[in-house]
Amino acid sequence: MYKNLFRFIRDQFQTEAFIPLHAPLIGALEKEIVNDCLASTFVSSVGQHITEFENDLKTLTAATDVVAVSNGTAALQLALIAVNVKNGDEVITQALTFIGTANAISHTGASPIFLDIEKDNLGLDPVKLENFLSQETFLNDKQECINKKTGKKIAACVPVHLFGHPVKINEINAICQKYFIPVIEDAAEALGSYYQNQHLGTFGEIGILSFNGNKIITTGGGGALLFKDKNLALKIRHLSTTAKKPHPYEFFHDQIGYNFRLPAINAALGVAQLKRITHFLKSKRDLALSYQHFFSSREEKFFWEPAQSKSNFWLNAILLKDFEARENFLKQSLTENIMCRPVWKLIPFLPIYAHCQKGDLSNAIHIERCLVNLPSSAREF
Repeated sequence: MYKNLFRFIRDQFQTEAFIPLHAPLIGALEKEIVNDCLASTFVSSVGQHITEFENDLKTLTAATDVVAVSNGTAALQLALIAVNVKNGDEVITQALTFIGTANAISHTGASPIFLDIEKDNLGLDPVKLENFLSQETFLNDKQECINKKTGKKIAACVPVHLFGHPVKINEINAICQKYFIPVIEDAAEALGSYYQNQHLGTFGEIGILSFNGNKIITTGGGGALLFKDKNLALKIRHLSTTAKKPHPYEFFHDQIGYNFRLPAINAALGVAQLKRITHFLKSKRDLALSYQHFFSSREEKFFWEPAQSKSNFWLNAILLKDFEARENFLKQSLTENIMCRPVWKLIPFLPIYAHCQKGDLSNAIHIERCLVNLPSSAREF
């Protein structure tokens, strides 16, 4: 049933060998710049490559300031701390996302509330967000949004730009502003994605990025925070470096900080990768266009970018007719030595988060049962 599809995938990557889901392109430029970093001996938490990487990200995203950190989950944890999410608070996010979104919330001592997604963009549904806030919360005399069920403050909202496809971020921002809830954009998968010609991660109070080995660009590990407010960026830069006060020789720490800064050797790899991001994005868009054309005559639905958007097509995705079809497809892909993957299990149905409050998740449940990611690596040719 899927023989023609698997042949098509092999033709796109021009190989009969194993095809991964998403592999980085590492070449001579990466080796040259990483070797420069090694030669400098500044391979840890300081060095010119960190500054260069942050400045390059500022140029690409048009953020006011950027702070590079050890990974995307750490970036999200710091972003939540920056908007004063505290132990005992609650944070709204979507049920369908990578576990790091929920874990970062938990690391602050807050609890996630899981709401549904939209089927077309796989992001937080603004209608269900509005319904939840209007029916399940109230504003107290401090203009804090309080959950009627738990009595706890809802201190932030974290929509996720899944697979690099933009959510309806302007609508989500407008709703959250009415309830005095800061928006943190989880744009971990969305470097190089735009909505209305504005880079994702720059609409909310803060945005975060990830540079894991399977992302658009990689630093090995790594993440970053995108800021509108330079003073807030200074605060988080300080916290991410163990809250050590600058001094020629003394060690004085004025807060309980975090050792979350991105090492320079990782930043050096990121500097090289950013120099090639135009090629990566073009290659991935060309692949997505090929997939779109292929699936136009088939029953599976291929996910294309939403209106007024330009997606990076981090992971290409199709929707199969039901769970049985999904399982059959995945089993066949294994035998074909082509890596395809189901989407993550819904977080509120994992035992570790089963106690958390959740809304109607009908869209997310359907997507989880039927969605499959296809090989999506950028190609050299």
